[in-house]
Amino acid sequence: MNKKMRFLAVPALAISAVALAGSPAMAAHDGSYSSTLGQLNGTTGTGTITLDVAGDQATVNLQVSGLAETFMDAPFPHVQHIHGGAKGVCPTPADDANGDGIINVAEGVPGYGDILTTLTTSGASTPAEGLNLALGGQGGTYSVARTITIDEATQKSLAAGTAVVVVHGLDATTAGVPAEVFGSPSEIAPELPLGATSPALCGTLVKTQMGEMPYGGADTGVATESSSNTAGMIALGGGLVLAAAAGGTYAVRRRAADNA
Repeated sequence: MNKKMRFLAVPALAISAVALAGSPAMAAHDGSYSSTLGQLNGTTGTGTITLDVAGDQATVNLQVSGLAETFMDAPFPHVQHIHGGAKGVCPTPADDANGDGIINVAEGVPGYGDILTTLTTSGASTPAEGLNLALGGQGGTYSVARTITIDEATQKSLAAGTAVVVVHGLDATTAGVPAEVFGSPSEIAPELPLGATSPALCGTLVKTQMGEMPYGGADTGVATESSSNTAGMIALGGGLVLAAAAGGTYAVRRRAADNA
């Protein structure tokens, strides 16, 4: 290397070092996450999700198809959430402790935990929007593509590998349970049928390289079930809001104190 080249190289290295020193540190939860969502409770639907996270900002790309199409003569309002703080797994028939063919809230919580973030189509994304049907995916095929703010609990669950995405709302024709069970009052919103609040798709968010997507039950934490298997319930943390969707008629608000 001649003298001129050596002279130019030193400042360049110094500038690079300064730039790196001034860069913000990457948090443990920063990165790209994804999951191919497994089928629950006899659903014939499919879904995939990617989540690109930097700090408290998460860019969501959820693609869902083949779920229940209508509810009360209107597009079915499917709600979906990031659950966490538990084992990071989806429910299976073995979790149906009372053998009624439905995995209820108490039976599902130990696996995927409470709602940490609601994956709404617009507006707020807090647990309080957990049953806000107006902000759910409408119809059997839809997408959620937006950037949202995630709280510290969600960030910690992502870093720990225990964040689980659950999409709710079953089709009565494929749920595999008797009509009286499907239509019985929901444990979390008695004004709704149990099948309307039960999970249809579920998968554990796995940290990946950009563009990769985990496939199958082993990667997503889901045991795929046939249409003859059990239905499930969602776990809701904090408070609940059930807002009217197009054609809907329900309004429910439950405070955390109600469950104390």
